[in-house]
Amino acid sequence: MTIEIRSAPHIKSTTSVEQIMRHVVWSLLPVCAFYVYQYGLSALASMVVVTASCLATERLFVKTGTQSGDIRDFSAVITGLLLALSLPPGFPLWMGVVAGFVAIAMGKALFGGIGFNVFNPALVGRAFAQAAFPQAIASYTPSFLPGRFYEMIPSSMAFPLMQPADVSEWLKLKHLDALAGATPLAKWKFEGVLASAEELVTSLSGHMAVGPSPALILVCGIYLAFRRHLDWRIPAAILGCAGLTAWLLFAFSPERYPNPFFMLFSGGLILGAIYMATDMATSPVTPKGMWVYGALIGLLTVVIRYYSGLPEGVMYAILLGNAATPLIEKITQPTPFGKSALARLGQAKRGASYALHPGYISREDAGAVTPKKRFLRNKPKPNERPGEREP
Repeated sequence: MTIEIRSAPHIKSTTSVEQIMRHVVWSLLPVCAFYVYQYGLSALASMVVVTASCLATERLFVKTGTQSGDIRDFSAVITGLLLALSLPPGFPLWMGVVAGFVAIAMGKALFGGIGFNVFNPALVGRAFAQAAFPQAIASYTPSFLPGRFYEMIPSSMAFPLMQPADVSEWLKLKHLDALAGATPLAKWKFEGVLASAEELVTSLSGHMAVGPSPALILVCGIYLAFRRHLDWRIPAAILGCAGLTAWLLFAFSPERYPNPFFMLFSGGLILGAIYMATDMATSPVTPKGMWVYGALIGLLTVVIRYYSGLPEGVMYAILLGNAATPLIEKITQPTPFGKSALARLGQAKRGASYALHPGYISREDAGAVTPKKRFLRNKPKPNERPGEREP
């Protein structure tokens, strides 16, 4: 008879990493298809180029032994798609290649590969693009432009290391001004204009540069939660805390702060809560930790949007939440099964010892009285005769 001794966990799921990542990619396909329907060829080219850059970078680092993993696990595909969805549709393609390289190299390979990364790779690439190309990252165009399926946004085809073409003249040819390409958050932040509920939820308006449809993202997120490929606690905590904070500020000063509905469905909050904050490698695994982690991200998102110079704060909020994950897991560790019962049993035994032996002192209560200390305490003093010590 052979006995095998293995480390925990002894019961393992039959679902592999490749299967989970494949389902995430499937859930992203409707979101990407609608994004291409909104912006046309430029959005499609951005997704293809950025994803190809992520795959090539991952292949390079895996082949050189710098990181573990394989391009067939779909993790680099997810990084590329999420990064492309977070970039403007007219973002220069060569900048997208650089952002994809940084996302894999700095956000993943630097830490050893899949499962070892501390920060979400797509957000690392987005943060780099925000810092390196601030003007290009803020250049949006209106959605549903005529001719979007047979012509690209001029800024997409900029040559490497060259300044992208100004799209304002191109928009004038379509009888639109540059302000038509402002995002709902930017319009509110700098002009005090609130988008309508239909524009925010469905993204079916061409008056603003809206992102992927939040309603469609929520449906795809429900699919992933149903398949148990993401934990519903994290997006619920993010959206709940963000909505509660926005409601409190709106109730305090409605003329200064927008309503909670606008805060929840504008910008990339829904996309970040469903697909980026739930990254298994960068989010807590304890149930209490998930609630704390999500609440922190939701609160930081609202604070950054309201009180910083940037209209959007989801990216920085999630990255800060990723950085706080080890601490959150440390302070939210559940009590091991049976530990509290053993502690109560130990207290009961000590209580019984006190009752039966009033003079008994435990090691804990006596400051760990060792036999040596007890001998020195009872040792006769100099010039003391036996029997003279008082009992």
